[in-house]
Amino acid sequence: MDGPEEERLCGKWRVACGVYSYNLRDVFTWRLLKTIVMGQVLSLLICGTAVSCQYLADAGVETPMLQSFLNYALLLLVYTTILSARKGERNILQILKTKWWKYLVMGLADVEANYAVVKAYQFTTLTSIQLLDCFVIPVLMVLSWFFLKTRYRLVHFVAVMVCLLGVGAMVGADILAGRSQGSTSDVVLGDGLVLLSAVLYAVSNVCQEYTVKNLSRVEFLGMMGLFGTLISGVQLAVLETRAVAAIKWDFHIAMLFVLYVLCMYGLYSFMPVVVRMTSATAVNLSLLTADLFSLFCGLFLFRYTFSTLYIISFVVITLGFVMFNAVPTYSALPESGSSEDDPAADNTAESSSDRLLTADARRTETLTEVAAL
Repeated sequence: MDGPEEERLCGKWRVACGVYSYNLRDVFTWRLLKTIVMGQVLSLLICGTAVSCQYLADAGVETPMLQSFLNYALLLLVYTTILSARKGERNILQILKTKWWKYLVMGLADVEANYAVVKAYQFTTLTSIQLLDCFVIPVLMVLSWFFLKTRYRLVHFVAVMVCLLGVGAMVGADILAGRSQGSTSDVVLGDGLVLLSAVLYAVSNVCQEYTVKNLSRVEFLGMMGLFGTLISGVQLAVLETRAVAAIKWDFHIAMLFVLYVLCMYGLYSFMPVVVRMTSATAVNLSLLTADLFSLFCGLFLFRYTFSTLYIISFVVITLGFVMFNAVPTYSALPESGSSEDDPAADNTAESSSDRLLTADARRTETLTEVAAL
């Protein structure tokens, strides 16, 4: 008598957790491998921005709003121009008539998130920023749950914890290596700015996920370019006029600005592709390795001290990312699908997520039959 009951309870737990012993080919697919690789490409782009910022700071150039403005201006030049050339309901004028305030909020959140986290370096330690910046992930999960109706399983929460353990190993390596921790002039203010930045990034990322999955990647980037340029331009004029005038321009400084802007442009252009394939939460988990890539570059460029914990941290974060993507989430909201942008993304009906959901459905039916017995 205990056999069927035990199997029924165990089976229900497995369905809830998503830890069924799936066929390996249903989990470790080319799609998952492509997702991992694309996530690390995003991390490398962030690493490029970090290295260029470090060199600019060493040269006495601290103009984060100017750097952001140049990135948004490039997005404006490319994607907003494409929107302006469209006709009908997808034209930029029609979009602004109906959704201008939504994209204004999204642009404001993104600009201020970038500014807040850069400003935090002036007040708090590197360790605090690395740890508190991870706050974006739980905030993203909460916002996705309520606004995107994303539903998670226990394995996803475990995967997030694994990734955060990897971040802890990275921070521990920094401390043991005696890496410079930066300013401690006002830790409370600095930590508050990091948390504010995390919340604003989460808002921006949720808006991005909804837009690229239900509307258009070009629309998202075009509107981000438009409103980001306007907002950062005003802020630049108010806050950084003197700092910009004090820059001693030469070829070296100009190339650092070019490197930063191109990396940011690539990040903004490429990230919606990965978000559409996975989710904003999954992408942010993959971005946890960006600090590690920066550290690896720092070993050669800035003479950082090597620690084995850096390698362990990278492996642990990657493991958590694989765990998160191996078992699918699902959304209670139907996806209308974007009408253009990523045709390859539409040819994934036989993805691992689809097969795993089908497998879960079959197993749920089996459990129902067992329970009936």
